[in-house]
This record gives sequence, structure tokens and C-alpha cells, in this order.
Amino acid sequence: MTFTNPERINSSVSMTLVSENQLDDIFDAALTVLETTGFKMNHADALSMCKNAGCRVEDDRVRVPKALIHEVLRLAPKGFIVYDRLGNPALDLSGRNSYYGCSTGSPQTLDYQTGEIRATTFRDLEIGALVSDALPNIDWVMPFGTTQDTPGHASFLYDFEACVKNTTLPVMFLSEGANDTLYIQKMAAACVGGPEKLAEKPFLMAYPEPITPLFYPAEVVDRAFLAADWGIPQCPGTSQIMGATSPVTLAGATVLWLAEALMSITVLQLYKPGSKVFLSGNFGMFDMGTTVSAIASPETCMCLAVQAQMGQRLGLPTWGLAGASDAMQIDAQAGAESAFSILSQGLSGLNLIHDVGYLGAGMICSPEMLVMGDEICSMARHLLRGMNINADTLATEVIDQIGPGGNYLQNPHTFKHFRKEAWFPKIMDRQYHDNWLKAGKPTTQDKVRDRLSKILDTHKPVALGDHERSELERVRSEGEKILAKE
Repeated sequence: MTFTNPERINSSVSMTLVSENQLDDIFDAALTVLETTGFKMNHADALSMCKNAGCRVEDDRVRVPKALIHEVLRLAPKGFIVYDRLGNPALDLSGRNSYYGCSTGSPQTLDYQTGEIRATTFRDLEIGALVSDALPNIDWVMPFGTTQDTPGHASFLYDFEACVKNTTLPVMFLSEGANDTLYIQKMAAACVGGPEKLAEKPFLMAYPEPITPLFYPAEVVDRAFLAADWGIPQCPGTSQIMGATSPVTLAGATVLWLAEALMSITVLQLYKPGSKVFLSGNFGMFDMGTTVSAIASPETCMCLAVQAQMGQRLGLPTWGLAGASDAMQIDAQAGAESAFSILSQGLSGLNLIHDVGYLGAGMICSPEMLVMGDEICSMARHLLRGMNINADTLATEVIDQIGPGGNYLQNPHTFKHFRKEAWFPKIMDRQYHDNWLKAGKPTTQDKVRDRLSKILDTHKPVALGDHERSELERVRSEGEKILAKE
């Protein structure tokens, strides 16, 4: 199987945050939480299913025996492939393979032309998808915000439409209930020739979101079951806000996260064994001074590093959050926070890493930040691929040939290797001072805007065929009418 981006495949460069014994402690504590505390769920059929499987069910509280958790973990697929819209294998979600994706869901956008922070539009989502499609280090997408200029009851349908029309990359979609989930899945099927072909080579991933702490609402269960029925991979996205909705201690937050992740996997595998699912969840640190959930905090990356270790132990794909900033503008803070998370989560070996392009603690999407993040991802990947060591790269004969006092600039060995060995920036500046002055003293943001403008002027994503486009719009219109009746 040939992947569209084989350079993403794992190297030996890595980091771990906790020891194997500490990982045992976290796992055992999470199983204790599920067996002793349990979780709340108000979906009648799922409650019956859990009871029949041996869970202790009292009203809407479910307590899961540890033996059952071990069994459902055996049933869950140990990694899987996600394709692009053209049917090419794009994401190998196994091991330590890491793929970066854009930010999503924000009601606001930083306008790249005016610098104004304003409500997100349908056009902003088109731009986010198109720019992601053009950037070499963005491997998959989510809708780049949530449209504020489309009918509110059907906004997620429009979000997906804007996205899928402007990129061939794999898409993880957002939804609110069973009907918009169903119609987004139908829209995706219309793009590839039907539900069977979508299930055979899924380019779509679902994002059902149970609520922290330990609540699995009925409508979220419905969304998860719909994705499973269609053979679509899903990423249950609970969100720990440390100190607010989860323990403030990093260990406690990871225990609650893991209990919730295992809760989702248990319900899903009981419903449809073998369903493709991530060991996933989000983290943010509640800032006691500002009351903001800081998504770019180092604690976020630390907890996600433990998620990576746990996923690698259990053989399940994992979920990251990098390339984001709590800053309101593209400034030094935004660059530092973005670089810290992109590198640390790549080193951790998280599989699907979203939110390149976020500002304002996840409330603002910025195409400029997305372009800047792509540059940082490129630099991080240069480190993550490690060092190529063989007889030729060790260069002992070349060193002997040049000898003391020589130089390597004109040597054929340099010409042979420099393009592969050295990282070359597209945005970051390496000019001499005089040349920088002659160029008009461009700032990093000037160069980001220039690259963004060139992408918008020249990049042409592979378009949907006329029939697929027409069918997509027909299904969206039908879904919009159904949702309006609700």
C-alpha cells in the first residue's frame, strides 16, 4: 500500500513523560473509576445493552467491571487506515505515526486582510480547506470554524460542504445530533459513489463528544452508533478543563480522561464489535487568574503525551492538540506556543494532531496562523525523522580527502546531500542584514501573508465531479429541510 505522504511514517526520535509503572497506575485507577464511580448515560437501548453485558446499571448510572473493559479493548481495531477523497491511503493511524491537521469549530476568524476579529463565514471555511489542501505539512482537515452566516439549524451541513469542496484531504466532521450526523455522512457518500464505497475507503471521521465529567448523552450515543453503522472511524472528544471539569492534578486529569475514553470504547464495542475508534480526548488548564481554559499550556502537552503512551501500549490511535495559541494575534507568544506544542506532541508520537491555526484559546481561526504552523510542522518533522547514518553519510573518506584546513563547499559529496540533510524555510528569514534592508525589511507576518495570498491566487484543489457536486448539494438541501422541521 502506497501512502500519499510516506515521510510521515515514524522515525526513532521520541519522548515519554511517565514510566511504565506510572502508566500502570493511571490505567488501574481509570478502571477503578469505571467500576466504582461509573458514568451517566440516558440512552435507553445502550443502557440495556450495557446491563446485558454484565455492567451494573442503576437508573442512568453505569458501572463497568474491569474484566469487560479488557474484553472490549481486545475487540477494538489496533490501528487503521484513513483515505483521502480520491481513494488514496492517506493516514496510517498506528504506532507513532503523526499527522497534523487544521483548527476547527471557532465562531470567530482573524481576517487576514483587515486584521479584524469577526464572525466566521462560509467563505472562511472554504479558505481554510483550500489553504490546508495547499500546505505540504497539513495532512487532514476539520471544518475551519463554524459558519455564522448560514442557517443555524443546518450550520454543520454547510461547514462540511465548504470543507469537502475545497480539499481532497481526509475530513473529521463536527455535528450536533443524529440527523445532521446522518446527512453529513450521506453528503460524504455522495462524494465517493455511495455508502459502501465510503465504508470501504473512509475519508470521513466522526467526532462524537461525551461531556466531562463522565456523562454520555443520548444524542452523542446516537452519533457514535451512526458512525459505527456506516463503518466510519470515530474520535470521542471529551475535554478535560483541569481545575474546573476535571482534577487540577495532571495525574487525576489523565485518569478521568482515560476513564471517559474507555467509557466510549466500551459502549461502542458492545454495540458493534470491531468499530474503528480512537483512544482520545482533549486537555486544557483552567487559568485561575483569567478563567480561560488555556489550550496552549505546557500541561496540555504533558497530559497528551501520556495519552500517546497509553495509546501505544493499547495499540489504539491517539489524538493531539498542537499548533494553537491562546494569543489574540500572530505574535511572539503565538509562535512560541505553536512551536512548543507541535514539537512536543510529535515527539510523543500522537497520531492525529489537530488545531494548527487556532488563536484566542480556541475561539478564533486564522489562515495566517495556519500558514505559520505549516512552517513549524516542517521544521519539527525535520527533527523527528532523525539522522540518516550509513557509510556515505558518515563521510570518513570525504573528511580524509579534504583534510585539515580545507572546505567542503565545492565537494561533490556536499552537492549530493545538502538538499536532503538541510532544512530550508519558506517563511523564516535567513538573509544578510543588507539584503533584508533591500527587500524592504519584511517581517515574518509579511511573509506569511505573501505566502497565503499566493496560495489563494494560484492553488486549485481537485474539484468534485459535476454529478458528485450536484448530489452533495441535493443531500445538504434535503437535510436542511429535515433539520428545520426539528
